[in-house]
Amino acid sequence: MNEDEMSVGLGRPPATARRAGVKLLWIGIWLAFMSAPVKDLADGDHTPWATALGVFGLLVFVGAYLVLVFRHTSKALDPFRVRASLAFLGALAVLLSLTFGTPWLVLFVYVSVSVGATLPLRTARWLIPVVTAVLVGIGATRENPREIITALVFPALLGGFAMTGVRQMIRTTIQLREARATVAQLAANEERLRLARDLHDLLGHSLSLITLKSELAGRMLPDQPERAAVQVADIEQVSRQALVDVRSAVTGYRRATLPGELAGARTALAAAGITAQIPTDVPEGLPEKPEEVLAWGLREAVTNVVRHSGAHRCTVTLAPRQTLDGRVLELTVADDGRGATGTQPGNGLTGIVERLATVEGTLTTRATHPGSGKGFTMVLSVPFESGLVSAE
Repeated sequence: MNEDEMSVGLGRPPATARRAGVKLLWIGIWLAFMSAPVKDLADGDHTPWATALGVFGLLVFVGAYLVLVFRHTSKALDPFRVRASLAFLGALAVLLSLTFGTPWLVLFVYVSVSVGATLPLRTARWLIPVVTAVLVGIGATRENPREIITALVFPALLGGFAMTGVRQMIRTTIQLREARATVAQLAANEERLRLARDLHDLLGHSLSLITLKSELAGRMLPDQPERAAVQVADIEQVSRQALVDVRSAVTGYRRATLPGELAGARTALAAAGITAQIPTDVPEGLPEKPEEVLAWGLREAVTNVVRHSGAHRCTVTLAPRQTLDGRVLELTVADDGRGATGTQPGNGLTGIVERLATVEGTLTTRATHPGSGKGFTMVLSVPFESGLVSAE
């Protein structure tokens, strides 16, 4: 799982068993510091009953810790349940430390981490030092208190406050995700309003005129059929023009554009967990037809990366280049996936070539890393004579 894929799942319950396992691994890996109480039980210095109770207490503590941190970092739990769980962990840590001795003081580090992971900063910033102070208080009554305190105080403080940072990052990620969803909804609403305004402007006058002339022709029909025929002819002309306007508007809505496809590529690659490097600026003065061809080619290329490449990174560049035949604009889509899997071009590539042919463009493909044959790069070129805005 790469970094982007993990960031997509922050603040969400794991969607698959694999993600749940990875998350549990990241949380559980810190249980390696439980070696001290485990070794204490394994040394056999306690009676059989005490050892059995120690094993049971340690398993209960670890289970409660994993459930609390695992659940709360996916979806916030009820505050009462969080506080009750923390109180239980703290009480169990005190009981086990007082009963079994110095090695069990490490449990307070996990209590501190749980506080940082589950409580708001305003509460955690004073409760973490309190937990550490309890650790120091119990450790001071044991043998070699200085070594114990210096070995555990720093991990308890650092672990607790580090988890407050992780919790804040998760919270910020959730807020950012919600903000993106809101922006997308607002954009969709604005697009619907624009469509409604355009249709009203296109058809409002024409339909009103058709209605008026239809009523006029209806009144003329009994006595003035010639004048009624003139009104009917006008109705036909107005309706034909309205149909042309509607078709032109729909064509404009359906036409693929480079800004729209670049934004769509960014979203699609992020959703697939692929690290993307995509320009934010587009050419100035590029005619509609070449732009539409490049936009459709970009959509097809990104679709192939998402569905078939198994890539972790994808880079899109848009830059002019001088060739022997003149100046061209090149759109390059390069990934680090498994590379080409066949000798014959698919329907998607064939469609891109056919579209490029209508604007005297070309398509070239190659391995991103020729030495290993890994990765796949597509370069779409169209004639272009205008300047280009920086695409960094």
